[in-house]
Amino acid sequence: MKKIFDEVSFKCSVLVTKSYSTSFSMAVYMLAPSIRGAIYSIYGFVRFADEIVDSFHGFDKESLINDFENEYYKAQKFGISLNPILNSFQQTVKKYNIEDDLIQSFLKSMKMDLIKSDYHSKLEYNDYIYGSADVVGLMCLKVFVNGNDQKYNELKFEAMRLGSAFQKVNFLRDLKDDNLVLNRNYFPGVNLNSFDENAKTRIIKEIEEDFKIAFQGIKKLPLEAKFGVYTAYVYYKKLLNKLEKTPSHKIGTERIRVSNYGKARLFANSFVTYKLNLL
Repeated sequence: MKKIFDEVSFKCSVLVTKSYSTSFSMAVYMLAPSIRGAIYSIYGFVRFADEIVDSFHGFDKESLINDFENEYYKAQKFGISLNPILNSFQQTVKKYNIEDDLIQSFLKSMKMDLIKSDYHSKLEYNDYIYGSADVVGLMCLKVFVNGNDQKYNELKFEAMRLGSAFQKVNFLRDLKDDNLVLNRNYFPGVNLNSFDENAKTRIIKEIEEDFKIAFQGIKKLPLEAKFGVYTAYVYYKKLLNKLEKTPSHKIGTERIRVSNYGKARLFANSFVTYKLNLL
């Protein structure tokens, strides 16, 4: 039965999320059960595309990402794909009316990772972040507001700034691998081989401004989404705090993490804040 296959497809998206990101999967678990599956399916789609361009070394990445895109559009057209990740994602796209412009912008940024290694201007940097992160925030927002266009437009700017903040924290955390393994530098005007405290401080101030604006949007989210998004926000703020306290030369040579114990404490504190109506 197709129903069983669809259930399996969404379970595969859950498995992908839990396998690749314990922190994000914990945040998704804090969402209302009615919207978790849709967010898992979005994560599965963007994670697979990202893995193609970041991890599948020794394979024809360009062909793989093009095939992935083509298979998605076939799934979207026919309402089914034997790729369970695409099968679940196309259902979410249709159910929540996710615009194709968002998907195309995301895929454009993924493809940029195959041909571009340095971002020399703020315009290039912002364009990449919009496609790789902001639009993912907007896809999730479509789910959170469940068809309420007025609410979507009201929260759109803040959702994009939250996506930007998450992505920039990832860039800073992954500085070592991006530079030494993937030979990429997303930060314009920053020499990663001589990354110093001044460069780190400028980047952190930019991220903090993104978080400040994004938090105003989190407070306005529907109840089904508020706690889960706040949980992700708290985790990334903690990660940024650790990066701020880490000497710049260490950021360039090792990957900074929040321990599992630290994550558990953060999520517990977030729960208390939410339950006491302090958010």
